[in-house]
Amino acid sequence: MGHIDLVFVIAGAGALLAAALPGLIHRLPVSLPVLFLAGGVLLYLLPVNLPEPDPVAHRVAVEHLTELCLIVSLMGAGLALNRPFGRRWSSTARLLVIVLPVTTVLVAVAAHVLLGWPAAAAVLLGAALAPTDPVLASDVQVGEPTDAEHDDDEVRFSLTSEAGLNDGLAFPLVYAAVAMALAGAGGPGEWLGHWFAVELIYACAAGLAVGLGVGWLLGRLFFRADRTSLRLAERNEGFVALAATLLTYGVAEAVGGYGFIAVFTAGCAIRAAERSHGYHGVLHGFIEQIERLITAWLLLLLGGYVATGGLRDLTWRGAAVGLLLLLVIRPLLGWCSLHRGLAGRRERRVIAFFGVRGIGSLFYVAYALGQADFGVDPGSLWAVVAFTVLASVFLHGLTSTPALAWLDRLRHHRRHANARRPTP
Repeated sequence: MGHIDLVFVIAGAGALLAAALPGLIHRLPVSLPVLFLAGGVLLYLLPVNLPEPDPVAHRVAVEHLTELCLIVSLMGAGLALNRPFGRRWSSTARLLVIVLPVTTVLVAVAAHVLLGWPAAAAVLLGAALAPTDPVLASDVQVGEPTDAEHDDDEVRFSLTSEAGLNDGLAFPLVYAAVAMALAGAGGPGEWLGHWFAVELIYACAAGLAVGLGVGWLLGRLFFRADRTSLRLAERNEGFVALAATLLTYGVAEAVGGYGFIAVFTAGCAIRAAERSHGYHGVLHGFIEQIERLITAWLLLLLGGYVATGGLRDLTWRGAAVGLLLLLVIRPLLGWCSLHRGLAGRRERRVIAFFGVRGIGSLFYVAYALGQADFGVDPGSLWAVVAFTVLASVFLHGLTSTPALAWLDRLRHHRRHANARRPTP
């Protein structure tokens, strides 16, 4: 069998497994990402001639493949949320305003102290690992869109909306690291003003405006077009979700805005255009299938990266930074930020713990390494990020099903107890 023929066989088999496995494992304490990572490791340990999954050598391919996976996932997250924007997003706001920037700072400090990395590289690591992931966290996020605005419980809603927005909001932090690397020995005076005005204020505002504008226009087209032939909701074409994703992302990037923010916002705007229409289920179902397919291939490659020695540059200090983030920094910051909020005590624990790291971290490292030299070996940077993603996939993937099932049982018992309580 030729080299390219084998690639086609593996790609097809991976796609079939991505379709079949969710129905087989939905009650088991294991997630789909765990299985595909393990499958990638086993596949690359076989004596077959497969392309080497080296993110340093194939940085551009990694950047664009992870970029595509992220924007597809962000559109799916926006379409899935049933809760209208308002005061009930307060948990999300706390996670974005407090947890995201403070996590970046604490991880950067840990990288500087434990690894001895220069400031730019340390900030890049913090910015890349700070956002939670909308791709690999599907087990702890909301499911299909429904008609009821109150169907999303606080845990699933908070984790979904956080992941939908913090991937875009991490971009200014990554740009800060890039600016620091390009400035070299120069102080923040050389880049801080431009970064604040352009990368933080303008790019975020432009992404938000494009997302709202394109989402509103598409919502009008889908559900309220004057001509029936243009009212796409009547035709149940699922691939329109992919068209909306690419269009929104392209327009936002063309005007200098953050496409990640735009895509998620557009998904929310389309969802708000007509909440009770069944077409949302069609759009979300299609985009979820595309996301699962690309994710399966990426995880096979990530497993292959591990099997071919991708973690050879990982030191115990690098592993300590990743574990510190997953086991101390995120849980502690998440717990404190949600104090006296909408989430109950048990819900706060779950939200704080399940800060899944994944494809977004891989994208940001690949992107940043194409912009500047950070003064550290790229292999070492990739090793720390890949280890953190792997640890997150296994740690959160093996605990998400039992944890969410436990919370659902408590919620179910509480509803029944309230229903049996006599009315005064």
